[in-house]
Amino acid sequence: MIGTVRKIVAFAVLLVALAALFAVAVNTGTLKVGPTQLLHGLFVEYDDSVATVFDLRFPRIFIAMAGGAALAASGALLQAVIRNPLADPGIIGISSGAGFAAVAVTLFAPALFYFTPLIACAGGFAAFALVYALSWRGGSLSPLRIVLVGIAVSAMFSGLSAAASTGSGGALSGAAALVDANITMKTWGDLRVLLAYAAPLLVAALVVWKRCDLLLLEDKTARSLGVDVAGSRLGISAIAVVLASIATAVIGPISFLGLIVPHCARLLVGSGHKWLVPYSMLLGAFALLLADTIGRSVAAPYEIGAAVVMSVIGGPAFIVLLRKAGSAYGE
Repeated sequence: MIGTVRKIVAFAVLLVALAALFAVAVNTGTLKVGPTQLLHGLFVEYDDSVATVFDLRFPRIFIAMAGGAALAASGALLQAVIRNPLADPGIIGISSGAGFAAVAVTLFAPALFYFTPLIACAGGFAAFALVYALSWRGGSLSPLRIVLVGIAVSAMFSGLSAAASTGSGGALSGAAALVDANITMKTWGDLRVLLAYAAPLLVAALVVWKRCDLLLLEDKTARSLGVDVAGSRLGISAIAVVLASIATAVIGPISFLGLIVPHCARLLVGSGHKWLVPYSMLLGAFALLLADTIGRSVAAPYEIGAAVVMSVIGGPAFIVLLRKAGSAYGE
């Protein structure tokens, strides 16, 4: 059992690390502004350099943080609902389904552009339902079958998205940024869209922590405690799917973040969702911002997408977790 003091220290250290990473991300690029100049330009007197940083870097930084928090929370909720430590919105196809829906709107129905987040949510729900339907056998769901079917569904939707983007001109189309999960040139408008949908659902994810803890029990045990197991699973799944879909609609599909971050969080704050969910949000924000910052700096002046960085890190991590995952969850 991890003590309360250790959990509080873990939160404090992560907040300091996130603040330090934010400062580094602000100054990653050809244009540099010191802390004094930045604060003076933001709050005292107009400064051209600070205005450029504010308009170009701040939105992508906040989008990376909000998107990372949404994906990490989604992963933590899905792992509780499915009782599968390998569940992740990217692995089981939710992100790819939402991404394909967003790409399809961008390419074939641009008049519906402002409804892209809602259509992406529909795509995420469709992928999730497809995985459940194909995984259901003999009146039960096998955690391993869900992962395997999810990987197949994810590959299918990812292929459809790539084909649609390539067929429409590849990098010349707006869909390419979604397919590659490129946060470059994101604006304050994109951040407002992301927060409008994700913020209330992040709050909802914090509220349902007790239900998540109870869903880790056997269904019979949970029902004996008065829990509506089916209703709880449906409601929490809906929160997780929408969080992943909205993040995907704005930044594109990011694989493995929703898998790795909750596992790292459990090592630091334990399996209780009262601590796990908020810590996963902060750690997810840190992880995606770190991936984006690395992608911007490692091959400067060129950029590597955050999704590529996460895949390079997440692939080996997934193999390790797959080997270590036992039949019991949360041990």
